[in-house]
Amino acid sequence: MEEEESGSELQLLLLPKPSIEFPNNTPVPEAKTDDDATDHPQLDLSLSISVGQKPQPQLQPQPQPQPPPLHEKPRIGERSVQALRQQTAEQIRLASAEKAYAERVRELTRRELELAEKEFARARAVWERAREEVERVERMKEMSTRRVGPACLEITCHSCRQRFCP
Repeated sequence: MEEEESGSELQLLLLPKPSIEFPNNTPVPEAKTDDDATDHPQLDLSLSISVGQKPQPQLQPQPQPQPPPLHEKPRIGERSVQALRQQTAEQIRLASAEKAYAERVRELTRRELELAEKEFARARAVWERAREEVERVERMKEMSTRRVGPACLEITCHSCRQRFCP
């Protein structure tokens, strides 16, 4: 008996709405509902007991999702246009920020170049002055050597009385 109970099943079946046609002159009886204006299928409250294998449920094909109505399609288009406008505005904002950054870098580079050119000009001027100073010192050395040469010939050693030769 337990085997029969384990295989037994209670089912509650929904019946489709009756489609009984009445002649035109016969009034159609209306079902009374509990303050509900919605239309519910009638319930079959009769119970059935089955013994044995469970019957395979019949699969009903799922309805295809309905495309949006035509009056909603422009809204989808408006949304995509609005999203595209937002993306474009964001890209323009980023491009202008990048342009401003590039302009700032260009200005800083130009200033650094000007400073480097000024520093180079100062270094060149210092180098020129140093070169001129070296040339002047070399000329003084030559002049002093020329003057000392004849003077050295006149210098003699007091002990040996020989002339000094540089």
